[in-house]
Amino acid sequence: MRTVALKDRVPWGPLGPIGLLVDPMTWRAAPYLLVSGAFGLMWYFVLAITISVSLALAVVWVGVPLVIATMLLWRGGARLERRVLRLAFGLDIADPYRPRPRRGLGAHVRWLMKDPATWRDLGYLLMLLPLGFVEGVLSFMSWMVAGGLLLAPMLYGLQEASGGSGYFVEGWTEAWFAGVCGVPALIGCLYLVRGMAWLHGTLATVLLGGGEEERLRASRARGVDAAEAERRRIERDLHDGAQQRLLSVAVDLGRAQAKFDSDPETVRELIAQAHAGTKAAIAELRNLARGIHPAILSDRGLDAALSGLAARAPIRVDVSVELADRPPAAVESIAYFTVAESLANMAKHSGATEASVTVFRDRRGVVVDVWDNGIGGAAVVPEGGLSGLADRAATIDGVLVVHSPMGGPTFIRAELPCEW
Repeated sequence: MRTVALKDRVPWGPLGPIGLLVDPMTWRAAPYLLVSGAFGLMWYFVLAITISVSLALAVVWVGVPLVIATMLLWRGGARLERRVLRLAFGLDIADPYRPRPRRGLGAHVRWLMKDPATWRDLGYLLMLLPLGFVEGVLSFMSWMVAGGLLLAPMLYGLQEASGGSGYFVEGWTEAWFAGVCGVPALIGCLYLVRGMAWLHGTLATVLLGGGEEERLRASRARGVDAAEAERRRIERDLHDGAQQRLLSVAVDLGRAQAKFDSDPETVRELIAQAHAGTKAAIAELRNLARGIHPAILSDRGLDAALSGLAARAPIRVDVSVELADRPPAAVESIAYFTVAESLANMAKHSGATEASVTVFRDRRGVVVDVWDNGIGGAAVVPEGGLSGLADRAATIDGVLVVHSPMGGPTFIRAELPCEW
């Protein structure tokens, strides 16, 4: 069954004050916004020193390696910032760099110098100082005001108990009034945090994520890799499966032909064996064709195709497909193989006793959720099945998200746009 986040179940929805309060992203973004100015200051001094020294020494060639090292340094800082932004804002910004040359120092230097992403990385790190300063000051002031007002009754009570003075309220009436005023102040603070997080994330996506050209290049490269991996899989299945069985059938028929007159009983056994091998080869070819594009998906749609996958699973799998009309064929195909691979991994590794598949449509496209109560531990690793699914989704600008902590459960979501 589809898991619904707490922020989606509270009054006024995920963008209401309660939704922002219970959304973990708000509390991941808040500390980042408080310290982003310190990160910006650090990078400003590091880059100012390293760039100045390396350029000054470049006239005597000593600074040329330092220039290259400095460029690699700020690209490494940008890579780290992308990972930090994923934790703080939930942004998945892929590295937009051009393919690295195979060999040659000169080729590597030209690769660094001519890649627009190198200079956008530098621009982002330099922008981090003024942007982070504004974010830090506004965050600190808003949290201090909201916290001071909300805690006014408690702080005034402690002041009264200790016999001290100096707090900004005088009397319990003012203290409780300040506490009530702290509620709208906290709401304003939450919206300020999320607004600054959105602005920072938008700028980071533009500078660290590359332009449309880089995005299309990365999507195309992942599509080519996915197609090449699929071709190798088909070749391997043909070579190891149907081809070997058909070779065995040919050998059996050749032996039967040689013994046709001398040993009819053996001929009968060899023909029966060849017949069984032929049926097995046909079954393997049928499975291979289903792996390329199942006929039921084209004929009857996603609901029937996923129900067929669930029926072949070793455990009970609940299937819910809520689509008013059929999505594009590419979306249907990627959704089908996402479910097929997820259920195959579940059967092999998870030890689950129940699972569910939910497909529905939102304003962006088709969303596929696969859940099981297994032991968890699934991850997207290079050359793995889930990595292949992520590459398939990327060919249409889709996203694959895997949440599978150790101990379970496992939740896999594919968000597939219907327009690209």
